[in-house]
Amino acid sequence: MTQPEVLIIQHVPWEKPGRILDSLEDLQIPTQTVTIVKEKKPDLPDFKELAGVVIMGGPMGAQDYDQYPGLKAEEKLARAAISVGKPVLGICLGHQIIAGALGAKLSHGKEPEIGFAPIKRVDKHDYFSMWSKELNVLHWHNDVVGLPEGGQLLARSANTKNQAFRAGSALGLQFHLEVTATLLDEWLSEPTMTEGMKKSQIAKIRDDFAEYDPQLQPLADQVFSGFAARCNTYIRMLCGS
Repeated sequence: MTQPEVLIIQHVPWEKPGRILDSLEDLQIPTQTVTIVKEKKPDLPDFKELAGVVIMGGPMGAQDYDQYPGLKAEEKLARAAISVGKPVLGICLGHQIIAGALGAKLSHGKEPEIGFAPIKRVDKHDYFSMWSKELNVLHWHNDVVGLPEGGQLLARSANTKNQAFRAGSALGLQFHLEVTATLLDEWLSEPTMTEGMKKSQIAKIRDDFAEYDPQLQPLADQVFSGFAARCNTYIRMLCGS
């Protein structure tokens, strides 16, 4: 058996794993990053040797199957991983893909959520044990998704009922804890991300990041180090130790 690894699925070059990858590397967990969204039958690693799956964000809709046939493969992979207890983490689009794979309904939100705005913690979990009742986080989405049957709702916002949830071995986050200052600079330099935005809006996102990131970083570290620890446990199980 080759060394078990965590598969990271990206959809566009600038939506990188950021702090998620940092936490996996802290535990020396091997990773492989792929982009399969345009492939109808993608060549994926051996499922048995995956210690976890991370599905990142992207500008496409979670059900844009005609243009992005790989989304169906991602749904199938998420469902299979959850069915056997492999740790799965979804960010934004990834959160929607996981929820959809488990039967939740996807729809367009009342209006786009872009920039920093509060979420309210609904329930506590090991991942969220440090979180206060309300927190300002970075949003960047149009679509929203319901809660899968049997899922545990963790957070919501004024316009988005499902901002974070747990379902079996999966965690979905509609918002972006993974973003570092360097990654934010990439986002704000990418025309696809800032299309239609005023310079004042872009400047406000930078300012808000500087204000809120000091309190977000320890929470992000808790969430992503918790995910990495679960992947590490799964590796030990695969290796029989």
